[in-house]
This record gives sequence, structure tokens and C-alpha cells, in this order.
Amino acid sequence: MSAAIKITRIDHAPAELRALAAKSDDAGQARRLLAIAMIHDGVSRLDAARQAGMDRQTLRDWVHRYNHAGLDGLVSRKPPGARAKLSEAQMAELRELVIAGPDPNIHKVIRWRCVDLRAEVTRRFSVTVPERTIGKWLHKLKLTQLQPRPYHPRKDAAAQEAFKKNFGASLKQALNGCTAATPVEIWFQDEARVGQKGSLSYVWAPVGSRPPMLRDNRHDTAYIFGAICPARGVGAAIIAPAANMECMNLHLAEISTQVAPGSIAAIICDGAGWHQRGGDIKLPDNIVLLPLPPYAPELNPMENVWDYLRANKLSACVWDSYDEILEACAEAWNWLVDDPDRIRSIGTREWATVNV
Repeated sequence: MSAAIKITRIDHAPAELRALAAKSDDAGQARRLLAIAMIHDGVSRLDAARQAGMDRQTLRDWVHRYNHAGLDGLVSRKPPGARAKLSEAQMAELRELVIAGPDPNIHKVIRWRCVDLRAEVTRRFSVTVPERTIGKWLHKLKLTQLQPRPYHPRKDAAAQEAFKKNFGASLKQALNGCTAATPVEIWFQDEARVGQKGSLSYVWAPVGSRPPMLRDNRHDTAYIFGAICPARGVGAAIIAPAANMECMNLHLAEISTQVAPGSIAAIICDGAGWHQRGGDIKLPDNIVLLPLPPYAPELNPMENVWDYLRANKLSACVWDSYDEILEACAEAWNWLVDDPDRIRSIGTREWATVNV
């Protein structure tokens, strides 16, 4: 019989080893900790091994590992498993392929399904796996199915980047004539239609199910003209029956009352007809307009505000009259402006800063 291996590590007393065993999520490690604690208490190696559910030789091996690596040496070793079908470089290539999406002319599909990716993996890497394996790989690559955000075919990404990069210069030009000492506030403005035929928000539900959600099919609507100033965490809105210049003028007047005294508000808005400077638009003395590039709603955080209100206040509702729609819009907007931190969280954009 081989001689017992002396335990050279004395970092932990027997009581500490038992406490660590009680907290361990690894059942094997817990048994080994208890066995070593018993050895420290003077229990024979044979009895300690039997009480821990192992033979004496196995306990001897674990003592070797404990002496060499401490507590980490007692952790159960997981088998390496089967060799990976794809290398790390191939998995990275697969991730880029999925994110880029299929080319309809080459792949003959407009969105990736697991069966399509299975065929593409076979073609690219000469590896054939079940569809279920493709799904597991996608989750391992931290990919999931999301609803894409639509954009206009005439969107100009370069113009958007130029707008953000040159925001300070554009703001300075818009404020031409203002004194350098005048405080400037950045506001974002937009309109949203709210009506009986509303949108449906995402909900948690079992995989593979399609939960029902109430949706009205009538068509009465109202418009929220909304604007926020993320820096101050404030907002201003009116609710109107239509989106036109008359309503825009009323909204500008409302925003004007919410601008800090002595300050001037630079309102960033899209190029809708009722946002155009000149003509019938009436700009208060403390407001200037700064138009976004064409087809660039993603630069306006008011789009995120509308999504937030629809998802939390204006979805799955039935309104039997126009007055009920107005009341729901007012309640939703007041709920938003009562939470300045939420306005800052949704509306803050690093590029939209006062630097003139």
C-alpha cells in the first residue's frame, strides 16, 4: 500500500472547509472538501474516503491536486466534449454572414432561416449539421430574432454623419444674431398619430406561441405635437386633431413658455411641410429651428419617445370617442414629463451639445 500523502496546504481550517463545502454548487468538490476536512481532524484516510464516496487511491489523487492548486484543484473537471465543427474564425465568419443578411440574387432568400444557414454552412465550410445545431450556434454567437427598423430608400448615411459631426457649426449658424452670453437649450420635436387603430407592443410569452392582444379597428385619431429638452429633463406638447402649420404654431408657442427665462431654444425637427421656416410659421423670439437631414428619423429621439409611450401607455386600448383619445394622450404625456430622468435617458445624444 502506498504511503499517505501529507496535506501541505494549511490555508483553511477544517471548519472553513466544511463551510465552503456547504456553499459549493459542485457536489464533487463538496465531497472532496469534506474528506480533506476529516483528514485534518485525524480521521483515517480509508474512513474519510468511504464517507466521501470514493476509494483511498482517488482521495490520494485529490490530495495531490489540493496541495498543488488549493480549492481550485478540487473542482470537478468537465470533459472536453466533441471537437467543435467550426473553428473560431469560421464562427466569426458565420456571425458576420448572419448580421449582413442574405443576398437575394445569390442566396435566393430575403431573410436567414436555420435551414438556409445550414445549406450555406455546408457550402462554405463543407460541414453538415442539423438545423437545431444552427439555432444553438446563433444563440452562442449572441444573436436573436429582432424586428428591423424600417428606413427610407433615399436615406443618406453620409449626410447623417455629417450632420452630427458639424452640429456645432450648424447650431452657430442658426443662432446668428444671438449674443454669446445667451444660454442655449437643445430641444427635439416631432408629431405622433394616436388613434383607435393603434399599434401592438411586444410582450413576454412562451416560445412558439402567439399571444392575443386587443386592437380596435376604428379610425378616429389625434396628433401629439411633442418636444423634449434632455439636458433639463422637461417637455412641452399639445394635442391636436390634425398635423398642419396652425397646430405647429400653437406647439411652438407652448414650447416657448417652457424655455428657461433668458435662454433660446434650438429645436431640432424633421423636414415636414409645417416645419419649414418662412411662410406662415410663427417663431417666438426665444426659438430657432434646426432641420434634420432628409429621411433621418433615427437622429430624432422623439421617435424613441413615441415608441416608449406606445409600448407602455397607448397600446392594447379601446377608445370609444375622440375625447377618450385626447384624455389618453394627455395622460401618457404627463406620465412622461413627470419623470425627468426618463426624458434624459431616452433623449440624450452625445453629438447634440451646445458648443458655439
